[in-house]
Amino acid sequence: MANNFERFGSDLRLLGDLERQNSREPGSDLFTRTRPETGQVDLATLAQVENLQQALLLRFLTPVGELEQLGHPDYGCRLHELIGEPNTETNRNRAKLYTLLALQAEPRVQEVLAVSVTTRRQRPTEVDIVAKVKVIDSDTVLNLVFPFFFEGAAP
Repeated sequence: MANNFERFGSDLRLLGDLERQNSREPGSDLFTRTRPETGQVDLATLAQVENLQQALLLRFLTPVGELEQLGHPDYGCRLHELIGEPNTETNRNRAKLYTLLALQAEPRVQEVLAVSVTTRRQRPTEVDIVAKVKVIDSDTVLNLVFPFFFEGAAP
C-alpha cells in the first residue's frame, strides 16, 4: 500500500478555502508561507488529503474543455453550464450528475459514496453540493462541500 504522500501527491496551494471554495478569485492564485527555520517567504504547498481536496475543487471550478490546448480535453466539470439557470429539481439533478462525472474522472477517488445538492434556505438561487468519496488504497473518506450559484455568481 502506498504511503499518503505517494497516494495523494503534493502541489502548490492555489485555493484558500479547501472546504467551501466556490471561485478561483482571479489574481490570488498562489499562496505564500514563511519558513520557520529561516524566516524567508516561499510558495505554500499542499500534500496528502489537502492536495486531493484542492484537486477536486479545481476540477469543479474548471469548465470541461478549458485545458484542451494543454492536452487535457476532458478535464473539468460541466457545472458552469448551469449558471443562469433556475434552481429546479431538474437542474439540481443535472448538478449532481455533473459532479458525479467529475469525481469519477479523478484517479485518486476509488468510490463515490454520496452526492447531494441542497438549496440554501436563505438564498434560493444557491445550493450546496456535498460529496462523500472514498480515496484509493485507503479507508479514508473525504467530505467536500462545494457552494454553487445557479443565477449568476456570488456577490
